[in-house]
Amino acid sequence: MKFIETLNAEMQSYLKILSPEFPDFLEEYISTPQMQRINKISIACGWDYSTYYGTEYFLSNLHHSVGVALIVWHFTHDKKQTLAGLFHDIATPAFKHCIDFMNGDAETQESTEDKTFEIINNSKEIMALLKRDGIKIEEVADYHIYPVADNDLPRLSADRLEYTFSTGLVEKRVWSLDKIAECYNDLTLCKNEEGVSEICFKTKEKAEYFVHTASKLWPLWTDEKDKAFMQFLADICSSMNKKGYLSIDDLYKLSDQEVVDKILNCEDAYLAKAMKNFTNGKDVIISDTPIEGRYSVKMRGKIRYINPLVLCNETPVRVSQVSLEAKSDIDNFLSQKFDKYGCLDFDFKPYK
Repeated sequence: MKFIETLNAEMQSYLKILSPEFPDFLEEYISTPQMQRINKISIACGWDYSTYYGTEYFLSNLHHSVGVALIVWHFTHDKKQTLAGLFHDIATPAFKHCIDFMNGDAETQESTEDKTFEIINNSKEIMALLKRDGIKIEEVADYHIYPVADNDLPRLSADRLEYTFSTGLVEKRVWSLDKIAECYNDLTLCKNEEGVSEICFKTKEKAEYFVHTASKLWPLWTDEKDKAFMQFLADICSSMNKKGYLSIDDLYKLSDQEVVDKILNCEDAYLAKAMKNFTNGKDVIISDTPIEGRYSVKMRGKIRYINPLVLCNETPVRVSQVSLEAKSDIDNFLSQKFDKYGCLDFDFKPYK
């Protein structure tokens, strides 16, 4: 069965917007064990496993990675760039960016990418396919070398575009499929201020709509509630590791649910109870100070936002330079401090 046929109707329609053509060569790469593993890793960084958070259906890192690959293919029709987009999250551990928090990398959230080359190189299935296709591992193991796939904030890349669309569609319902299609079909490639290829809007109207809609998501990825969730999962995984119940390798081999079950069923009653409290949690308080008896987190996180290019008289400029509406949306987000404590409704002291 082809990958797209395994998805529900909405996700199939969404991927067909990104690329009406699903390139055949992707199927074999998607079917490898290393790519299938991330089909059990949530793009929501473990939020799905708690009653704090709800979504209509599971959105995995494989969904995201295939979406990124299709966007890259749509704009470049370059096999190497497309595969680099597909592989960009192959090293994603259980709970995704929570493990960056565990590694002390909450602000850039890139620490886990170091294993990408290793995982591809150790996969006999992927390496055999690359050899057959005449592609070197160095050409697909680092999507940062392809600016259409990835670039620096606040530019628009395939990675940033895909998670803005898919999480906004599935998790927050700020997009409809029709609105995604309208925005996506308004995109083209151009050269940015540095002469580098970047995805760009053709019209100011669609660029403004995209920024306005996306700006509803930006606070959710950096607010106090989000950081408290992610730091808790980082702390409990670190505690499990310190007590010998969970290895670092486990995080790159097990699914989210398998790690949750491992914690819930571990011999340490304190850790098991903390995870049960998290899975059953209902209340988060945002506070100026830590709250006694609650797990309280205050920290800096990654600031995610987009200031895309738009064509004005055939010249690409940042939309914030030509739209007061878009500038206001961006400035309003950047002016938010997110410097309070996120306090979950139970206490937990991680093992040192």
